[in-house]
Amino acid sequence: METGRHKATTRETAGFTLFLIAITVAMIWSVWAFSGAILWAMVLAVVFSPFKERIQRKMPGREGTATAITLLTIVCGVVFPVGILIDMLIQEGAGLISRLQSNSTDLPGLFDRTVRALPDWAQSWLHQYGWDNLTNLSDRLAANIQTLAQAVGARALSIGADLFAYLGSLLVALYLIYVLLRHGATVVERAGAVVPLAPHRRAVLAHNFVSVVRATVKGTVVVAVAQGAAGGVVMWLLGVPNALLWAVVMTFSAMLPAVGTGLVWVPVSIYLLATGHVWQGIVMALMGAFVIGTIDNVLRPILVGRETQMPDALVLLVTLGGLSAFGFNGLIIGPVIASLFLAAWEMVRQEQEEGIPVPAHIE
Repeated sequence: METGRHKATTRETAGFTLFLIAITVAMIWSVWAFSGAILWAMVLAVVFSPFKERIQRKMPGREGTATAITLLTIVCGVVFPVGILIDMLIQEGAGLISRLQSNSTDLPGLFDRTVRALPDWAQSWLHQYGWDNLTNLSDRLAANIQTLAQAVGARALSIGADLFAYLGSLLVALYLIYVLLRHGATVVERAGAVVPLAPHRRAVLAHNFVSVVRATVKGTVVVAVAQGAAGGVVMWLLGVPNALLWAVVMTFSAMLPAVGTGLVWVPVSIYLLATGHVWQGIVMALMGAFVIGTIDNVLRPILVGRETQMPDALVLLVTLGGLSAFGFNGLIIGPVIASLFLAAWEMVRQEQEEGIPVPAHIE
């Protein structure tokens, strides 16, 4: 004899809701140590999924092989180069700090020549705020060099101690990339089925998430790496000390709208002029303005459609805010949050214009 389906009471529904919230929070807390690995696994899976699909079309029925080839491409094209770059960057930074500690660089003299190379209005502005006092500035710098060296040394020891944690996160990320590339459609379908949103809203938000992730990686990270690489090559050819270090700094500055690579190549040009390398300083300024600075205008329209871009002012705000709140992961999280925010309120606007009542509670 069949019995009717049990109708949950209000108390039972409230109890299950509290349990669902608690167990979800506990689950998030238990995997939070790998939050960065999970985020970048999702990002790389989203970015490389079209590449995997193209391989799979050429190899019908061999999805596992196509996924393995894609994962190997990610390891060889992303993971290894980033690891090598980090190692080189640490060595460059250590060398720079060592030279500063040994006083092999005439910092006061260099600063004096740099100030004299500036326009009169800039020199007056520095004098007004007392920033042209070489003695005070050099004393402050000397006092902080030792502290900086100790901090870098402590950080190096911390990195060594946390090596296994980093390797563990890397292995988790690689495994998740494989799973998402192989079973991503199933994961998205099953996750979407339990999200308490209308299907059309889920579709819009999912589309925005994928679009902004790809736009951020291709239109921000790839372009910034190209600009940093170009700047590094130019500085290396011109004999600028620690060219690799400044190339990495230029890469990060290129990710910030309204700031850009000028944050690096302008001071480098002034440095070269101040140290008597006139033609090198002029070349650096010309290359920065007409080559490095225009890479963004050339590559971004090719890599990213204009329809996926947000206003530069908003991108700058959410990128800086994301970096401040979430560290390096905020480079992705900030734009994603902004995109979903705009998409959600755009749906509200459209529904109001169409006369569809907006529910006061989550569907």
